[in-house]
Amino acid sequence: MNTAAHESPEILEATRRLHWRQGLVTGLGLGVGAFALAVSFGVAAVAQGWPAWLVVLMSAIVFAGGAQFAIVLAFGGGGGVIGAVSAATLINLRFVPLAINAARSLRGGLWRRSLESQAVLDASWATARLPDGTVSREKMIAATLVQWPAWVGGTAIGAYLSPSPALVRQWGLDTLFPAMFLIFVLDIWRVSPRQRPVILLAAGIAGVMCWFVPPGVALLCSGVAGFLALRRQEG
Repeated sequence: MNTAAHESPEILEATRRLHWRQGLVTGLGLGVGAFALAVSFGVAAVAQGWPAWLVVLMSAIVFAGGAQFAIVLAFGGGGGVIGAVSAATLINLRFVPLAINAARSLRGGLWRRSLESQAVLDASWATARLPDGTVSREKMIAATLVQWPAWVGGTAIGAYLSPSPALVRQWGLDTLFPAMFLIFVLDIWRVSPRQRPVILLAAGIAGVMCWFVPPGVALLCSGVAGFLALRRQEG
């Protein structure tokens, strides 16, 4: 049952303001990670021959870290336009279920909802999840508003200043990607106790597979836990 419908307008407004503040605070922490990752992207893109101004423009317009890395690396590896678009599309398919879930919380007409939907980022969506399965629109948007300038600014520093590749590698992809996905796992653990067995099974599969295959492949194999959970629900 949706208890929000029975709350007074004053309580609803106070809750929204609280979520705005929480989103801004959360966004500051996420923005630090986004900034460091963006520096990595700026360095990697320029190293692949992209002009710095185009790299910064991509971050400002696209604002999708995984897809941007995929595009740059695909072109650098000789994949061409088809390979780059295919890689970026596959990576961004994860936003489909997130957007469907968040759509119930967005407001206004088509154009406003389209604009607000740009706030559906992995970390923003995860931190804005509510116990009833919906998301806090205010918290999600606020968290994303802080991350966007951090992402664009980090890209500009990486593209124009080109820090040491060793430093970028140490504090960029190798550290931040696992940390960001750990945020999602911890949030699901906190909000959805029924999903904890799935998390434990996925962690066990990944841990065992790391003895036989590279870590990236092990993580893909851990997705079997989610598949088994879905089959169990359907049964």
